[in-house]
Amino acid sequence: MPNDSAAPREALPTQVLGKTGMAITRVGFGAWAAGGTEWGAVDDADSIRAIRHALERGINWIDTAPIYGFGHSEEIVRRALQGVPAADRPYVFTKCGLVWDEHRPAAAPRRVGTAESLRRELDASLRRLGVERIDLYQVHRPADDTALEVYWETLLSFQRAGKIRAAALSNHSVAQLERAERLGHVESLQPPFSAIRREEAAEIQWCRAHDTGVIVYSPMQAGLLTGAFSVERARTLPADDWRSRDPHFTGDALQRNLAFVEALKPVAARHGATLGALAVAWVLAWPGVTGAIVGARTPAQVDGWIGGATLTLSDEEREQIAAALEHTGAGSGPVRPSW
Repeated sequence: MPNDSAAPREALPTQVLGKTGMAITRVGFGAWAAGGTEWGAVDDADSIRAIRHALERGINWIDTAPIYGFGHSEEIVRRALQGVPAADRPYVFTKCGLVWDEHRPAAAPRRVGTAESLRRELDASLRRLGVERIDLYQVHRPADDTALEVYWETLLSFQRAGKIRAAALSNHSVAQLERAERLGHVESLQPPFSAIRREEAAEIQWCRAHDTGVIVYSPMQAGLLTGAFSVERARTLPADDWRSRDPHFTGDALQRNLAFVEALKPVAARHGATLGALAVAWVLAWPGVTGAIVGARTPAQVDGWIGGATLTLSDEEREQIAAALEHTGAGSGPVRPSW
C-alpha cells in the first residue's frame, strides 16, 4: 500500500476516495484483461509489463477481481508487484460475490452473498494477491441467494476486523445503495460509465450527495471510443472476445457510436490528445466521479489513455460533446449533469 503522503513517480493528480482517506490518482489500472478469458488471448508477460509501466507513469491503484480468469488476474497483479518497494506499491482493489464452478468454467458464475462464501473468497484473494489487507473490497454484483443486508454486514465485519481497509459496492442501484447505507457507510461505488453508456448518472449523483467515492469502469466503452474501431473490425472480433456479442458493437448502435467518435476528433486534436484520453477526461469531468478504471494489455496502451488524467475540458468543449451526443443519438442517458 502506498504512503498517503508519498508523491507518485510522475505527478498525476489525485483525489480522495470518499471518506477512505486514500488519495487515488484520477486513473487506475484495470486488470480484467489480464485474466485472459474474455478479451481474447493475452500474454502474461505483456500484462505484467503493462501494470509496471502504469506504476512508472504514476498510477497508484489497481482494480481486479477473482472472476477475471478464475483467479488468474489477481495472481498476475501479485507477480507484477513482486519487488516493488513498499513506498511505491499501489493500492489494490478487488471484489467478491461471483463464484464459478471449477468443473464447468464455461458456465455463468453464480452470484453468492452468504457470509461463509464471502469469507472463503476473501481468504483466497488475500492469498492470490499476496497481501495481508485489501484496500477496497467490493461486492461485484447484487447476490441472487442472499439479502443485501446480509452480505453488506459481512463486508462491514471484514472492515472492522482489519482484513479490508474499505467496504464498497459495484453495479448496485440507488435503492440498493440506500439499503446498504442504513447499515454502514458505502465507501465507494463502481458503476459502468462512459460518454456512450450514461445510464448510471443517478447512482453517481447519489454518491456525490453521500460522500461516497466513485470509480467508474469502461470509460472508453471497451475500446469503442479510442478511434481504433470500424464496422469491419467489430464484425471480425473473435468469438472469445465478449465485445463480439455486445450490442454497442453491432448494427445501428455501432453506426451511431462511430459517428460520435468522428465528432470527437476535432476536440482531441485541439488538445493534441488521443481519443482514448479524451474519453477518460470526459468521465472525470462528470461531478461526483473520483477516478476511472482503464484497462491495458500492453505498455503502449497505457500511454494511449493516461493523458486523460491531466486533460481538462472547457465548458464549451463539454457542451460541444453533449451536442454531438444529441446529434448522433449515440448511447443513452443524460448528455450533461442535470444538477
